[in-house]
Amino acid sequence: MNDEQQQEAQDGSLIRAAPGLVRIAVSAGWRTAEWTVGTSVRVGSRVVEAAASGESPTELFRSAGADARDYVRRLLGLSETPPSRPAPGGDPDQNGAGSPLRERGAELLRKSADVSFSEDAHPAYERILDALAPDEGRMLRLLATAGPQPAVDVRSGFLPINAGSELIAPGLNMIGAEAGCRHVERVPAYLNNLNRLGLVWFSREPLEDPLAYQVLEAQPDVVEAMRKGRARTVRRSLQLTPFGEDFCNTVLPLETAELEALPGGGVTQPEP
Repeated sequence: MNDEQQQEAQDGSLIRAAPGLVRIAVSAGWRTAEWTVGTSVRVGSRVVEAAASGESPTELFRSAGADARDYVRRLLGLSETPPSRPAPGGDPDQNGAGSPLRERGAELLRKSADVSFSEDAHPAYERILDALAPDEGRMLRLLATAGPQPAVDVRSGFLPINAGSELIAPGLNMIGAEAGCRHVERVPAYLNNLNRLGLVWFSREPLEDPLAYQVLEAQPDVVEAMRKGRARTVRRSLQLTPFGEDFCNTVLPLETAELEALPGGGVTQPEP
């Protein structure tokens, strides 16, 4: 078949398909016109209703957007019902009834209602022990046996109020030296970790003993911070949280005799 014959065959195919194409175009045009007129009427009515009822413009635009989406679905021949979305938080098949998480939650509540079930310690204590450094254990034992420790913030200015003053050095303390830590320079990181685990916190309440603060304020790091302009100290305290107290009482050997009886317990440690 030569080029002229191929061209004639293509022209014939277009002529035969023309009626179908015209019907599609006319149908689409009627659908578009019908939706345009219908939507204009509905939108006009909705505007009047919104003005009469005091409806917000945001709700009006949301409704108009829904009409537009409905038209596009009908024009493309898609289902009127949009596909269901998964529940917030993940796949509903994983978080719904019968999921492992739901089963664990049900088992937890079952244990809470079982009067014969006993729990020796909080289940988080084992994981917390894996997240502690040896020096952090010494710091916790000091807080558990000696009580809250003094701490100071160094701030600029001499006024007793903190408004307008600059924080120069926060939470200075002697807990590393008092506990006999091997890495005293890591004490700020240790305290951040202990606070992250919910074991300790910095209280705004000072200790009753002023002598403890006099000793602390004579330490080199506090003196150096005080030299950075006109500065003053704000007395605070470092304490165990109730969760931290229970943790120490449960997992740490607090009595000296108990500590010395452990393997390697002969290592000297400053007494609080």
